[in-house]
Amino acid sequence: MESVPASQRRREEEVLRGTAKLERRGLRRFAPVRLLTDWGYATRVLRYSLGLPVPMDTEDRRVLEQVIFPYFLALPDTGRVLFIGCDWYTKHYERAFFAGREYWTIDISPKARKFGGSRHIVGAMQDIDARFAANYFDLIICNGVYGFGLDGFEECNRALGAAWSRLREGGYFIFGWDDIPQRTPVPLDSIAALARFEPFTALPLGASRYLTDTPYRHTYDFYVRPAGDAFQR
Repeated sequence: MESVPASQRRREEEVLRGTAKLERRGLRRFAPVRLLTDWGYATRVLRYSLGLPVPMDTEDRRVLEQVIFPYFLALPDTGRVLFIGCDWYTKHYERAFFAGREYWTIDISPKARKFGGSRHIVGAMQDIDARFAANYFDLIICNGVYGFGLDGFEECNRALGAAWSRLREGGYFIFGWDDIPQRTPVPLDSIAALARFEPFTALPLGASRYLTDTPYRHTYDFYVRPAGDAFQR
């Protein structure tokens, strides 16, 4: 079994604790011992100091960026994409992965604007039906939102219903979430809007649900919106 780099595991433990922040202090104020002992940390410091994007070095991000993105973007008719939930590790996504697509981002925090794409909206996931026409998107990606602000049953149902209605028939929905008690505020099988989607087997992963090897059990669920089902909120 391939060993996991210590720097990656350290970063994943930071994610689990909720302390995986982008270091924002001046270069001379970074921890000198960690600069010498943690290659991942040193790389982030250097890239941040040079004004370059700073990817998140975790297994779930590797799967998302190296496996999931290429697969879904290679499918026919995935020109309009909505990415929900932005932070420092998504700043480079439009240029690195979605160049040539109509790529939209949305996040409820005004501070996340600088981490989104050139087409960015400050707003909640549950309000995208007020922003876009029905059946607009070919691919919607919601990663790290459920359990991180999207916590109540009604708002979860409304948000997922809005995503369903703004996805075209035959369009794809990727739902990333942490399968641990503190980050699963509402049982997913109780959300009626989510049940409107059909599971979709992502061939590189061989399943419609993929659990990553991370301490926070980050999970990707893959769905397709079936044809001929009119959603009623």
